This record gives sequence, C-alpha cells and structure tokens, in this order.
Amino acid sequence: MYLYQDMNWPNFTWDNDLVMPLLSDIKGMQGRLVGKMEGLGFSLQEEANLQTMTIEILKSNEIEGEHLDAEQVRSSIAKRLGLDIAGLVPSDRHVDGVVDMMLDALQNSDQRLSKQRLFAWHASLFPTKKNSLHKITVGAWRKNSLHNPMQVVSGPVWNQKVHFQAPDSKVLDTEMKLFLAWFNSNTSIDEVLKAAIAHLWFLTIHPFDDGNGRIARTITDMLLARSDRSIQRFYSMSAQIRIERKAYYHILESAQKSSLDVTEWMLWFLKCLGNAIKTAEENLSSVLRKAHYWEWLRSKKLNDRQQLMINHLLNGFEGKLNTTKWAKITICSHDTSLRDITNLMEQGVLEKEEGGSKNTSYVLAALKSK
Repeated sequence: MYLYQDMNWPNFTWDNDLVMPLLSDIKGMQGRLVGKMEGLGFSLQEEANLQTMTIEILKSNEIEGEHLDAEQVRSSIAKRLGLDIAGLVPSDRHVDGVVDMMLDALQNSDQRLSKQRLFAWHASLFPTKKNSLHKITVGAWRKNSLHNPMQVVSGPVWNQKVHFQAPDSKVLDTEMKLFLAWFNSNTSIDEVLKAAIAHLWFLTIHPFDDGNGRIARTITDMLLARSDRSIQRFYSMSAQIRIERKAYYHILESAQKSSLDVTEWMLWFLKCLGNAIKTAEENLSSVLRKAHYWEWLRSKKLNDRQQLMINHLLNGFEGKLNTTKWAKITICSHDTSLRDITNLMEQGVLEKEEGGSKNTSYVLAALKSK
C-alpha cells in the first residue's frame, strides 16, 4: 500500500522529540551562513548567489540524468539578474526555461503557488513538448489510464522493477487542490519542515508526465527561501541530494510504502540539508577567491575569448589547458589561441606548466599550486 492509499491520507505525522533538536541545529546553521554572506560586499553576495543557483540547476537536472551546459546556465541566470559578468555565452531556450522556473520560485517565493504557476513551470521545462524519449503532456496534469499507470521503474524493459505507482490521473485535480490549499495556508509548521513535507507530498502525487523531481526540488527551494527570508541562495539542496542520490531514492521509496508517520523521511531531509549548508560554508572561500581575482583582472586588457577562458579556469577547468583546447572552446584558429595565451602571459595572468613544447599547458598565475 502506498501513502495516498492510507485512509488518513494526507495527515502526515512525525516524532517531534526526534525532529525538533535537528531542526534547531539547522536553523542555527542557516542563520550563521546567511549572516556571513550579508557581512560581505554586495558584489560578493551576487557572485555567491550566481554560483549557488548555477549549481542548484545543474545538479537538480543531473539527478534525473540530464546534463546541462554549465556556462549556458550561468550566463542565462546572470542575464536575467542583470549582472555584469565577464565571459557570458548564448543559452538555448531549454536552459532559459529551467532558469526562468527557478527564478520565479525564488524571486516570488512569498506569492501563492497555483495550478497555473505549476503549469507554467512545467512548460518552461519542456519547451518542445517532448522529453528525451517522446512527446508528453505539457502544462497540464498527466493523463494516464488504469491500463497504463504512472510508475517509477528501473532496470531493463524485460525485467523492470516497479518502485512506485502514482495515483490515477482521474484524482489529480482533487489531490493537487488539497496540496495547494495546504501549501498556501498559514500553518504553524516551520518552513523547513514544510519544505520536507511538500517535497514528499508532491512526489507522491506525481502530477506530471515528466519533471516531477525537478519541480519538487524547486518547490523545496521556494520554501527554503521563505525560511531564509532571502531571494538569494547560498546553499544548494539539490547538489547535496545529487551526492546522496542513492540514499535519496531509497528513503523516498521507503517513505511512500510506509505509514503516514514520516519521521524517517524528515530526519533524512534535515540531515541532507545540514550537509548542504556545511558544504556551502566550505565553498565560501572559493567565491571570495574568484571575486578577488576578477577585481585584479580589471586592470588587465582582456578580449571576449580571454574572459571566457579565464572564467572556465576559475570554475574548475577539467584537464590541462593548451592551445588546442583554447581554440576549440573559443572557436578560433590555433594561431589566434596562441596569441591570446601569449598576451595573457605577458600580462602576468597565465603561466606555463612544466612540460615539453608538444605538451605545453597553462594555469592561472594566482591559482598555481605551490
């Protein structure tokens, strides 16, 4: 039996004696992190917010096996926030749609969540009205039949395991009205706990043909933004869920097949959130380093290709940077890439790594390992 088949659905319960001490710790961590960020300059806050939102979108999609272009995501966010960031690239409409959904949830986190708003988010996720496999119902509740139920499965077609079967499509409008009425009500429940419940509740209903996980995590971010009392994000729940993906799927399956006492899910959610905040605190030094580096670069003369590649290097360039990779990424000739690199070396921005002439690679001078 699934949660929604319980006669008391959706009256969730949990053990406050176990949950509240952990929630208290989380609230303290949230306060300290937001306090640290507010103590920084506005430009550093913008950089941290941009980095966190980029990671959040990338990792939420990765959880579903979809890999977006990081530079496109970063550029799309920066453009929509009106940030003057070097090295921006064009972004396609799918990336823009994902970004639009996230920004609406965060910048308008205090507004009511409605069916129409959820439909708009879903349409943003699937601008072509298709997922990677086939055409789907977009901007509306799914239309599954009893003979073709909505199921979460794994394994090959000939030996699939059913992890979860969602409610029949005939009850979706009623179920979502109940969910939205609760979501928009002024309950006494803390917003962090409300985020945990909303996440599980939405995924249990599974109202869309596809994109349910991403929208559930967006709803979570919306409520966490309310909890932080900030439209800026300085920690990423999705990034931590991506790290703990196996445990995430396991606890969701377990919760949906147990009773309406969701204590175990609440505890897992809070611990995952705590880990996300700890990771954000560790990443704060990276934001500071990048910001200081760009401040120093203002005294340098850089073209668009150089700005793009420096941004790649600051964000964690994979492998060794050489003239061939430079030419490929910036779409220029080998001679042009060599001139760009030589110019940066003359300005003290790049340095050669050790190696022969055929293996010459370059690193940012200020970030070179000691």
